[in-house]
Amino acid sequence: MAINELFKALSDENRRRILDILRNGDLTAGEIAQHFEMSKAGVSQHLSILKNAELVHAIKRGQYVYYSLNSTVFQEVLKWIVQFQSNTKGND
Repeated sequence: MAINELFKALSDENRRRILDILRNGDLTAGEIAQHFEMSKAGVSQHLSILKNAELVHAIKRGQYVYYSLNSTVFQEVLKWIVQFQSNTKGND
């Protein structure tokens, strides 16, 4: 997991919204684009950044590419964040 890529991907409101949308299940880029008032190319660019950060998987099924959340990365990030909370409990 490249932490800089991850935080860059999460820094954009549209990409966070895409992640929220994908919580309900796998979708194609076209289905995701229906939730936005931007071009499909713009949505594809956001999906590419999310994919490079390993936050989403892209799986080709027939003629469509379906995007899904990569829950492993979210678990790794939570573990990384929790370690700071664990270290600061004795310092309160």
